[in-house]
Amino acid sequence: MTEAPPPAAGTDARPEHPPTATDVVVVGGGVAGLVVARRLARLGNNVVLLEERAELGGFVGTHDVAGVELDSGAESFATRKGTVAALVGELGLGDDIVVPDRKGAWVAWSGGAAPLPAAGVLGIPGVPLADDVRRVIGWRGSLRAYLDRLMPLLRVRTETDLGDIVRRRMGRLVLERLVTPVVAGVHSADPSVVDVHTVAPGLTQAMTVQGSLSGAVMALREQAPAGSQVQGIVGGMYRLIEALEADCRFFGVEIRRGARVSGLDRRDDPAHRWCVRVEGEGGEQAFSARAVVVATGFRPGLGLLDEAGAGRASLGATAALPGIGDWPAPASVTLATLVVDEPALDVAPRGTGVLVAEGTPGVGAKALTHSTAKWRWLADALPAHRHVLRLSYGRRGAPTDARAVGATDARTGIAPDASAGTAPEQSAVLSDASTLLGVRLDPAVVRGFSVVRWDDSLAFATVGHKARVRQTLAAVKEVPGLDVVGAWVSGTGLAATVQHANETASALAAELRGDRRLD
Repeated sequence: MTEAPPPAAGTDARPEHPPTATDVVVVGGGVAGLVVARRLARLGNNVVLLEERAELGGFVGTHDVAGVELDSGAESFATRKGTVAALVGELGLGDDIVVPDRKGAWVAWSGGAAPLPAAGVLGIPGVPLADDVRRVIGWRGSLRAYLDRLMPLLRVRTETDLGDIVRRRMGRLVLERLVTPVVAGVHSADPSVVDVHTVAPGLTQAMTVQGSLSGAVMALREQAPAGSQVQGIVGGMYRLIEALEADCRFFGVEIRRGARVSGLDRRDDPAHRWCVRVEGEGGEQAFSARAVVVATGFRPGLGLLDEAGAGRASLGATAALPGIGDWPAPASVTLATLVVDEPALDVAPRGTGVLVAEGTPGVGAKALTHSTAKWRWLADALPAHRHVLRLSYGRRGAPTDARAVGATDARTGIAPDASAGTAPEQSAVLSDASTLLGVRLDPAVVRGFSVVRWDDSLAFATVGHKARVRQTLAAVKEVPGLDVVGAWVSGTGLAATVQHANETASALAAELRGDRRLD
């Protein structure tokens, strides 16, 4: 790196030393930021990555519970298009990709629990009269759902509300006991605010062809067979972050932890288009860059884009950046992990986990993952009869369990958000796990307990979100040398995040090559 010219007139020149010149500054060290930085560096650019927290990885984190290193955030990835698997392979971890156990998950509701029906999409049954469907919604519910096959599609209309479609075609019990638990667990949102075109692309089109919702479900399942949707990595998903960081450093990326961006100034010089001011342990420093990629979470990302001038009319922009008030309130999810010694769990009494219907009495969690039943590698790494249970709290728009007290995992570096509720106590989590698994878990069997809070997560699947993202990306596109990546613009899940980050990096690298030819 070299020293850049002093800041242009009118900019804040607070740092004592001239800015350090580089090609690209990436703000944010989550998966999206690391993928962008890695690709840009591989394409020959000098890259500085700035992460405000002490740890990289964003929502892919790790923590120690009872002496076991476990995922504290994402624990799997979607197999869609093979995007993540390809990246994992490039990083040398391809032989460690694994699939979850085929036992499958259960669903719990007021009055019972049963395995999720096998032939379904987002909980929507493809065979309404099947035995596994009737176990959950009874004969009355199954017969009502079967009416979907008999009711004609009277007219074709624009459909967006997944909850409304399910209720009209299959009835209340399918919506409440099957679809709502699945959508809440996967997308952290209620089906009534979920855009069907986002969570189940092609479903409404298949309805017009098949003549029913259940027929459309079976058509989609033929295109994506069950059991192929998610995969994991032996040892945990956080190994992806470790490998990404190592590869970034191999290609020369300068990574700064504990570095908070305190200012972002735009210049007219393409060779030094941005001045990025940074606060860290060593005081304040500045970087001069040709381009900046914002790879933070939702709220800080909007703030940086606004500071960079995205969509401002005063700069001659034709696209406006949506304001903070135009977006829904972000969701918060609390993950509580229990490590227990209990032989009764060896038989995986509720499969790989349980999704919980809203209003289930005596249960504050919205989902439970029996991690040692889901991932064979984890069970093999632990002593006999030891099990890892991970419970999720925080339904969108609802407070966490009233029995909770404030807590968070110090290793995440994430400050609690008091507006989103508090984290559950160990006793409450143990009670929920006992109820959901059908096995009484005594406090004496607990070997470890940890709570991690993830804030500032947007439900990408909600109606209207795609339009806001398109508006945001259009506004950003009008600012030369500025890009934005991350789950809040790419879509929920690592597959969407990685694909968008790679595409953005490739396009930016081409733009920078063009700038150099003009220098």
